Amino acid sequence: MLEGINVALGVTGSIAAVKTVELAHELRRQGADVRGVMTGSAQGIIHPWAVEFATDNDIVTEITGSVEHVDLCGYDGWADVLLIAPATANTVGKIAGAVDDTPVTTCATTALGADTPVVIAPAMHEPMYDHPGVLEAIDTVADWGVEFVDPRIEEGKAKIASEEAIVCDVARAAGKGVLEDTHIVITSGATGESLDPVRVLTNRSSGKMGRAVAKACYARGADVTLVHGFVGPQPVTRDAALPDGELPYATVRPVESAAEMLEATREACSDADTLVSVAAISDYTVEERDEKIRSGQERSLELEPTPKLIDELRAAHPELPIVGFKAETSGDEAAMIEQARETLSRAGLAFVVANDASVMGADRTKALFVHEEDAARYEGTKAGLGGEIADSIAAIVGGAQSKYLD
Repeated sequence: MLEGINVALGVTGSIAAVKTVELAHELRRQGADVRGVMTGSAQGIIHPWAVEFATDNDIVTEITGSVEHVDLCGYDGWADVLLIAPATANTVGKIAGAVDDTPVTTCATTALGADTPVVIAPAMHEPMYDHPGVLEAIDTVADWGVEFVDPRIEEGKAKIASEEAIVCDVARAAGKGVLEDTHIVITSGATGESLDPVRVLTNRSSGKMGRAVAKACYARGADVTLVHGFVGPQPVTRDAALPDGELPYATVRPVESAAEMLEATREACSDADTLVSVAAISDYTVEERDEKIRSGQERSLELEPTPKLIDELRAAHPELPIVGFKAETSGDEAAMIEQARETLSRAGLAFVVANDASVMGADRTKALFVHEEDAARYEGTKAGLGGEIADSIAAIVGGAQSKYLD
């Protein structure tokens, strides 16, 4: 998500600075190069050597005649984005007032003057976060274009946001915004058709691919709605089902059945610019029993077909660009392309991503971008495929370039 991005990581004197090492590691795992900048108070909480180890770069602990702030965040500076995480109330107030008495605030003033993107992740006690002066400072700095990663309000504290939330907002700030001012709706996960109050008919989808597409679209500036179903049977070491509410990169609409997914997607697409149908939606449903089906008896299920989501949405929105997914089990590439083109033609899709069902639940995938006349191969991580899909969507809605589109 952050491949080729240079991140200047400002660390201030919040106890949340103890999370800096893992945050720096995560930024680097996502592809970023990281250089640390620390206030004196931060050095009293975490040793500069720890940040140096985590970033594998020298640390700025004071501004000298080498004008480190200009080298990092000035015109043509090294950093593509300045991330201040954690940021104390003191630091946010100083940035709003252009007070440059620490290496971090000096870098912030320089970055703001040079139009270098700035992302701030506050961390402090909740009463401090609710102080009118702190809120006014946040509003002031946000009006200048600074991105704030909202803290988690727990146990009377405004705790620093999750690493995932911070990484997503850094990627969005450092990106080119090719999907800015667009609304992308993505379906993800599996559906579950209730047999009785206990049992469901579902599939092995993990939802990883849909979430990867959502993250990639968010990083490129889109507003994302994620209509997310079940997370199918997976080992306990894999992701659990998503909770209701918000993800750092999307508004989540949790659903269970194919009918619920269709209805939620219809509502979300009322103002959508693109629909990406990634979810493994059940082709069949059953009549639910009111009570648990007793074991020890032979049973048969009468399966009833469910409406095709992409066909329903195409009928409702004839001009909406729709990206489809097609999973097959044959392992025959020619057959996968043929089936994908049938879906492409039937529903008037922008393109179809075809893959083998064996990748369900995995982190890596093999896929084909299928168009009417040609097909392009992809092999790599699902995160990488999500980025390629987002770039292809940008080519459709905004005229950007994509190697997977004609």
